[in-house]
Amino acid sequence: MRLHNNTIKGVHSALKAIFEEGQYADKVIARTLKSNPKWGARDRAFIAETTYEMVRWWRLINYLSKSNDYWHLFGTYWLMNGHELPPWEEFKGLNPDRLKEKYQGLEDPATIESFPDWLYSLGDKELGEKWMDEVHSLNQEAEVVLRVNTLKINRERLKNRLKEDGIITQTIKGYPDALILEERQNVFKNSAFKEGLFEVQDGSSQLVAEALAVEPGMRVIDACAGAGGKALHIAARMENKGKILAMDLEEWKLQQTKLRARRSGVSIIERKLIEGSKTIKRLKESADRLLLDVPCSGLGVLRRNPDTKWKLSEDSIKKVRETQAEILQSYPSMLKSGGQMVYATCSILPSENQEQIQKFLTSDAGKDFELIEEQRILSQESGFDGFYIARLRKSKRFWSGS
Repeated sequence: MRLHNNTIKGVHSALKAIFEEGQYADKVIARTLKSNPKWGARDRAFIAETTYEMVRWWRLINYLSKSNDYWHLFGTYWLMNGHELPPWEEFKGLNPDRLKEKYQGLEDPATIESFPDWLYSLGDKELGEKWMDEVHSLNQEAEVVLRVNTLKINRERLKNRLKEDGIITQTIKGYPDALILEERQNVFKNSAFKEGLFEVQDGSSQLVAEALAVEPGMRVIDACAGAGGKALHIAARMENKGKILAMDLEEWKLQQTKLRARRSGVSIIERKLIEGSKTIKRLKESADRLLLDVPCSGLGVLRRNPDTKWKLSEDSIKKVRETQAEILQSYPSMLKSGGQMVYATCSILPSENQEQIQKFLTSDAGKDFELIEEQRILSQESGFDGFYIARLRKSKRFWSGS
């Protein structure tokens, strides 16, 4: 592949924003690609994929390069992948044989797999013998998975529609609303997306709405709705009949839910900003189904968000566990007796998942709940994101008092 000076500079610019300014990789790449409309599809793909891969292997690249120069860092990455460098002045001093020898002599697994030491140790402690295979899986590039909007089209018809546009997809057993792209490409410009016929949503994430076991006409609360991806899926499973209350602490995220619902043809979602504990108390025992897609470390989605490795800290994971516990102590009060609740994370750590559920069940807030089922989804086993999904039932009370 022939290298071009200006596209490499685009990669450099993105890496500086991510590592020197602490910005999020997906936002940085989107802004970088928008900055130069003259870049063609191949150039844009090169910049996006190279940036993501260099972020993924940042520790290993820096170890082998021993240089803060972004040209040398890129050159090291390029040689690691078996390519040859052009005889440019910017790459002077890079010796592929020396880099290969240094890599082959490397024994530290955290450096080889490009993880911070503390995070590698934490994963090893919590997952034990499964950690190494999970690391390998999380260091792979994620496939692009679509979720068919069944309010507007079925899976087979969408598959054929996309094929007409040269987008080849495959169905996945056990994921009734999903299609996988055979080849990565920007599907957001496709007319089918603009018509609201599909959303991009990982296979593991699609299992959350399924676990909630909704029915048309129900009242559902998605208490940590974010930009509404799961709320849209729930609405489709409810055949757009009933009511979904999408709640979040951030107004801008709920605005995204509004825009996405309009495109998808969903009319049953009502948005509600969480302004404090009073918001939760006013909704006491009002929901047939409750989804708690709680904040988490995001370790299960490193394949698509590799910069998470470098943004997390031991303190941030401690704080997110505290937030999860606080949510479990107050939000379940919104569920009616006899109703069902799903607790979900995109984390693979037991301390964020089953351990949180066990603590909740033994607390006063969880005394009326029972665990129906739980799914511990590892990337190495599913091929998709790492996830945890627990379904609980609140016992039915016929009357209270004496």
